[in-house]
Amino acid sequence: MKIAIIQMTSAADVVANIDYLTYQIREAASNGAVFISTPENSDFMSEDEVKRDAHMFDEHDHPFIAHFKNLAKELKVWIHLGSIKIKSDDRKKYNRSYLISDEGDIVAHYNKIHLFDVDLPSGETRRESSSIKAGNKAVDVQTEIGHFGMTVCYDIRFPHLYRTLAQAGAHILLVPAAFTVPTGEMHWEVLLRARAIENGAYVIAAAQCGVHDGGRKTYGHSMVINPWGKVIAEAGNEPTILYEDIDQKEIANFRSAIPSLRHDRDIT
Repeated sequence: MKIAIIQMTSAADVVANIDYLTYQIREAASNGAVFISTPENSDFMSEDEVKRDAHMFDEHDHPFIAHFKNLAKELKVWIHLGSIKIKSDDRKKYNRSYLISDEGDIVAHYNKIHLFDVDLPSGETRRESSSIKAGNKAVDVQTEIGHFGMTVCYDIRFPHLYRTLAQAGAHILLVPAAFTVPTGEMHWEVLLRARAIENGAYVIAAAQCGVHDGGRKTYGHSMVINPWGKVIAEAGNEPTILYEDIDQKEIANFRSAIPSLRHDRDIT
């Protein structure tokens, strides 16, 4: 299965981000990709709280939803929207990922569970929970093109989530992200490879890159990792389309050779 990752620098402009992704998704589809993944915060990125609050949508009126459902149906491709912001039932938002089929149907969505509240040695402080409401449900979905486990960014540091998804049958783990540069340089690749190896699964990690409105910098380096933990495709730190063919027979080969999922034991 040929997949594509759209690595981007999201702007503080929903329409501009739609236009950019539409162009790139059309390009990826014309090159034979049947599954296309975008990063976390595909719809909007800014450090300005006023700007962020001005771009709050319910699911039924978010411009990304109808547009990319129609595009998926038109191009006959699966689109994974890494995450967009959706109003919750209070003043906060969900950081929500969507999987859209080649018929233009939403087959699954996932609300990011683990929120990025950190104080980094570089002096950078993040409090995602100040504006985002945490999800509480792991989401896996069996489709005609594979069994997907849906996660977002900081989730990658919580291996039990990925084990839950793998034990439910997921063999393609989705990790859209907007990693900081310091943590990306130190941890991004090793975390992704660890989750692939532990679970005998492909990892598809679409990343934000570059400098965003307000000066925030993201790491880039979107990756595809096979079940053996090998990085089989990697982008740099500029916007691009990353392509890879994934062979799902590799999943069965790995899980037969190293059947750790079957060897799980309850520990008290």
